[in-house]
Amino acid sequence: MLTSKQRAFLRSLAASEDTILMVGKGGMSDQIIKQADDALTARELIKGKVLETADINSREAADIIAERTKSDVVQVIGSKFVLFRRNTEEPKIELPKARKKR
Repeated sequence: MLTSKQRAFLRSLAASEDTILMVGKGGMSDQIIKQADDALTARELIKGKVLETADINSREAADIIAERTKSDVVQVIGSKFVLFRRNTEEPKIELPKARKKR
């Protein structure tokens, strides 16, 4: 679970990222999930887009992919979404530390 500070940090990183995942009229196929899973392992942070021909919206697509790849939805704006999953073996992104609750 990401804190709002971590989410903001990841959003700032995602602004310069290219969109690498496209969900089209084929919908949520196993191929899309596999592609997202592989990209999350390699990059940790990915940006996706739901095309107008798709039968689901970007929030639904982000939630489905996040659930099936065990990742976190960072942001959904319009037709684009951003997902994050830490690579435990070779971390590439250092998240800000979460503050301890009192």
